[in-house]
Formats: sequence, structure tokens, C-alpha cells
Amino acid sequence: MDDTRIQGVLPTIDLALQKKAKIVLASHLGRPGGKRREEFSLRPVAHHLSSLMKQDVDITEDCIGIQVEQKIQNLKPGQIILLENLRFHEGEISNDPNFSYQLGKWAQEYVNDAFGTAHRAHASTLGVPQLLGKGATGLLMERELDVLSKVMSDSEPPRVAILGGAKISDKIEVIDNFLGFADTILVGGGMAYTFLRALGKDVGKSIVERDKIGVARDLIESAKSRQVTLKFPIDHVIAEKCESGVNTEISEDTIPANWMGLDIGPRTIQEFGEEIRQARTVIWNGPLGVFEIEEFALGTLGIARLIANSDVFSVVGGGDSVAAVRKSNLHSQITHLCTGGGASLEFLAGKKLAGVEVLTRRGA
Repeated sequence: MDDTRIQGVLPTIDLALQKKAKIVLASHLGRPGGKRREEFSLRPVAHHLSSLMKQDVDITEDCIGIQVEQKIQNLKPGQIILLENLRFHEGEISNDPNFSYQLGKWAQEYVNDAFGTAHRAHASTLGVPQLLGKGATGLLMERELDVLSKVMSDSEPPRVAILGGAKISDKIEVIDNFLGFADTILVGGGMAYTFLRALGKDVGKSIVERDKIGVARDLIESAKSRQVTLKFPIDHVIAEKCESGVNTEISEDTIPANWMGLDIGPRTIQEFGEEIRQARTVIWNGPLGVFEIEEFALGTLGIARLIANSDVFSVVGGGDSVAAVRKSNLHSQITHLCTGGGASLEFLAGKKLAGVEVLTRRGA
């Protein structure tokens, strides 16, 4: 459905081909739970990659074992092979030493270009480079780290951070870190209703993390003390159910008891837009409504258009946010589309990324 991550790694593969390398690609798809499940096979990825590379990309029946090693040994310089889904084995996620050994014992070099899994301490991201005692970032990984580092330490003010998504609990540390970086933080999506409830607003049946209301209050007070502007939706697209085809209304300020907020309203889009237009740096993570449903997509798509049409250094991270930008066909107008949602959140929260810390060299 979306080949952003595949496209992103092509320059690194091309560079390896120029160096006459024998290329063995490793990846995962979905959450098969350590069992072989055909719906999670990487065969469609191998097929698509073959068309993009304009050369045959073979795929192994498994990612470890004698047959896999024989195929690898038979590779000629300039040939590419893709290992079957790493997560068909429990050892991948548990970072099992034996699985790491079976996976990487034949390798001469290790390159990690999977920023989307850089925060995972898995066999393919941590165990193998530890086994080899070396590893390099790929070109995509290097760019991701450079852009995010620039945003957090060397970007031009005013800086605006836009945060959405369902839960405040997913982004507490990010918000806290942003209070030392951003001049303005715009909050939308389901997480906004926990903040609004903390402010004493009636939010109806909107999603609220009741055990995080106190945390929301603390973040609001922290923003005040650090002179960071924290803005929440001032109107909402509401409905009685979160499903396609339902009747919707625009609610000003408060939401009736049997209704729920499912998108930011037109006044909020306008107010958020004014902040975006005044900014020099914008970073956005998380949709501002249930954008998969047409009735609740206007806020997310509207913000995407506002960012794309503004003269700002813009970084969009998280799968849903990137999907919204691509759905609007605006990706060429964004400075950088981040390929890792969870990894970018951890980086922006100031955490070390396990799959990066283990590497010994920057650049493929």
C-alpha cells in the first residue's frame, strides 16, 4: 500500500551495488508472533523491489539455516537476495544470541538502514552488529539522524511542534522534551481530550486517559513556567459513533454528553495555521483526527496542506502523519518525511536508540 520505506533504502542498495557487494537484505513485516504466517511473507516486497531495481531480487524460504547459507554462498557480486521475514522466529524480538549467530555468522559487513526499527534491541538491529563487532548506518539512517539532530539543536525559531494521535501516554516524554525546544506546541487528536478534561472542559464520550489527567495538568503548568505556548482545539468535528457515514456536527468549546470529538474543527485549523505560517521550523507527529474515515480527515489533511504551503523547515514523522501527507500528494513540499514513528519519538524524547548506539561508523 505504501513503499516509502522501500524507496528510502534504494540509495544505500545502489551504493553497495556500485561497490560490487553481494547484498543480503533483512527485514520484517507485521507481528507474526514468531511463527510462519504466509500473509506476512516478504515475497511481495521482493517482487516490488525487483521492479524498482530493474534486476531480480531472490527471496529465501527462511532467514536462517543451511539452505539459506548455500544461497548466500552462491551469490555473485552485484546480486541481491532478501531473507524471509525475520519475525517468523521468536529469536528476532528476544535478541536470542543463537538466532543472532545463525543470522549473521556469514556476513562480512553490516549496514543498518532501517530507521523505523532503530529503537529496537532485536537480533537484527543489536545482536548481529554486536556479534560482528562493527556496523555502519546506511544513507537513509544517516539522513534521518542528521535531520532530527538539526531540528532539536540547530533549527531556526520560531519553532512549532504539532502532536496528535490517540494517547498522551505515548508522548509524555516527547512533550516534556519539546518544552525545552519549541516556542509553541499544538495538540490535536485523541490525546487533546485528556488535556481538555484536565482544564475542566466537557468532552462528552471523547477518548480520555483518566489516569493521565494529573500528568496533563503538570505538563500545562510546566509549559506556563517555561513560557511555551500550548494550544488545544477550540472547536471539534463530533459524532455519536466513530464510523463512516455518521452524522457530524461542529461543536464549539464543549462537547455534548453522548457525542465524541473525532477531528479538529475549522476554527482550530485556522488558529493552528496562523502559528504554522509564523514559524520557521515545524515538526509534526501524529494525526489530528481519525483521518482514515473521510468525515474526520479534514483537520489532518488541512494541517498537511498548511505545512506544505508554508516557507518552513518541516519534518513529518509517524506512519499516519506521513500517510496523510502522501494522501494529499504534498510529500515533495515537505523538507523531510521521517520513516520511523516510534524511533523518531524516542529520539525526540532524548533517548538513545539501541540500533544506532551499537554502530561503529556513520555512513554506509
